[in-house]
Amino acid sequence: MTSIALTGRRPGVPASRQAPRGRGVRALAHVALLVAGIAWMYPFLWTLGSSLKDNGEFFNRGLNPLPEHFVWSNYAQAWQQASFGRYFLNTLLITAGTTLATLAVTAMAGYVLARTTFPGKKVCLVLISTTLFLPHGYTIIPTFDLVDRLGLLNSLWSIILVQAAGGIVFGTFLFMGYFMTIAPELEDAARIDGANFHQIFWRVMLPLSGPMIATVGLFTAISAWNSFFIPLVFTLARPDLRTLAVGMYSFIGENSTQWTLLCAGSVITLVPIIVLFLLLQRFFVNGLAGAVKQ
Repeated sequence: MTSIALTGRRPGVPASRQAPRGRGVRALAHVALLVAGIAWMYPFLWTLGSSLKDNGEFFNRGLNPLPEHFVWSNYAQAWQQASFGRYFLNTLLITAGTTLATLAVTAMAGYVLARTTFPGKKVCLVLISTTLFLPHGYTIIPTFDLVDRLGLLNSLWSIILVQAAGGIVFGTFLFMGYFMTIAPELEDAARIDGANFHQIFWRVMLPLSGPMIATVGLFTAISAWNSFFIPLVFTLARPDLRTLAVGMYSFIGENSTQWTLLCAGSVITLVPIIVLFLLLQRFFVNGLAGAVKQ
């Protein structure tokens, strides 16, 4: 067993026979991952290619994502026809507001749950975790009534409030798991220097949670940017407050659908969030790894 662990070879089997077998397994794994990656990326590649086709080519080429002639005007037409300028600004404001509100609440709640003990803490955690399994469709009516009573209906604030509330539980548990991985000696040293509970959080723990801030922020931003159901319900009487996801319905008519413009609008909607993920992916991976270490 010791020789196998140190050398990675099985006794009695020549290295010349083991090496080709290992390379073959790795090659098959790489081929399988490549095929899976292409299958995963194909819908986006097809949408990207279809956004550059004309109507005739869209139907004639079927599932072939490569256009014969690039029709770049589809993007300009989609932007103007669907009022994407206004919808883009609405989506940007909603995403920013939802992300900031969620980060502010979840960071503080996660730190309290990770570093304090109080009566009924386990029961509280169980009750909070059960809300993760409640679909939005079952709670939309009381939520709608509550927002209406607060006087926030048909405003961007209503969407920000509801979407931030929906992501608090998940973000809180991520922050709680991350704070539990930080050595408590750092807090003890801060207490010796005279820092209180709040000062330790703001000056010591929060600056150390940069990867988790990026992780929760990215999760929240993606969810808020792509959200369709909540913006649709809370802006029924105010079409000017629609988001990009809701505005995509502008290309779907009663008798026909502008497929090429719909694909162009989809690409316009997806590109910003893809760029954001590429910029924050390193922090995202580090934060998620730290949160699940426990």
